[in-house]
Amino acid sequence: MHGKDRRGIWFVIPFLVAFLLFMVAPLGYAIYTSLYTTKIIGGTAFSGAANYTQTLHAGDFWSGVARVIIFAAIQIPVMLAIAFFFATIFDLGVVKYGRLFRTIFFIPFAVPAVVGAVMWTFLLEPQFGPFTHAASAIGFHGVNFFSSSLVFPSIIVIVIWEWTGYNMVILYTALRSVPRDVVEAAILDHAPLWKIILRVKLPMVRPAIVLLVFLNTIGALQLFTEPLILSYFEPQAISASYTPTLYIYNTAIGGGEYNLAAAAAVVLGVVIVAISVGSLIFRRRKGQLA
Repeated sequence: MHGKDRRGIWFVIPFLVAFLLFMVAPLGYAIYTSLYTTKIIGGTAFSGAANYTQTLHAGDFWSGVARVIIFAAIQIPVMLAIAFFFATIFDLGVVKYGRLFRTIFFIPFAVPAVVGAVMWTFLLEPQFGPFTHAASAIGFHGVNFFSSSLVFPSIIVIVIWEWTGYNMVILYTALRSVPRDVVEAAILDHAPLWKIILRVKLPMVRPAIVLLVFLNTIGALQLFTEPLILSYFEPQAISASYTPTLYIYNTAIGGGEYNLAAAAAVVLGVVIVAISVGSLIFRRRKGQLA
């Protein structure tokens, strides 16, 4: 028994090494960097919590945080509703060639985010984009999906397209685990289809939905690729601090303030960790974790 225990350590060591090299070490270096300030004249000097104080008082950073929270509040419920609808249809088997359609729905997730964002920029392009022509055909002339008033919903649409298939597959897998005898009993009781979906299937996959809500919330806080790509097409609509990750990127790369960017990254990391811990506590209180 002891020999087996010791042999098991060798299976854990590769993960621990990778975790230390690619997670702990970069995080430690970011914290270390955030405690210093580099100046053209005077070099690098220890500044303590000065970078954190500047970040906590940076209105641009927190406006970006507020924007992605609003983004998550709109995008996640819509995306999960669409994902659950199609997962239910595939689970009930009311669509022919369900496996083929599930694969098609999953393809957008397999497309790199940069490629997907660039593709959508051509679809939404103000002069030649097919969606712009479709809007003109139904009476909405001169629509610019990259304008400051429409770029936010445009990003929501792009992200929904990218991630709905992934969430649909997870919900479909959860629905497949629902005992068939429960559904059959509801059918024998002549329950309508909508009651079977909302009162039988939905409650039994609620843990999966809760998990997806928190995972997608964390992903929304890290929104970066889509607004960055759109900013090349309409710089006036996407500011340098449109999202917290864009603020960090532009502070480090555009402004050369790597120490301040490191502090902002640490603050954002703390926010994400707080949400993750909060989700675990919430799920444990709801009895969804052992």
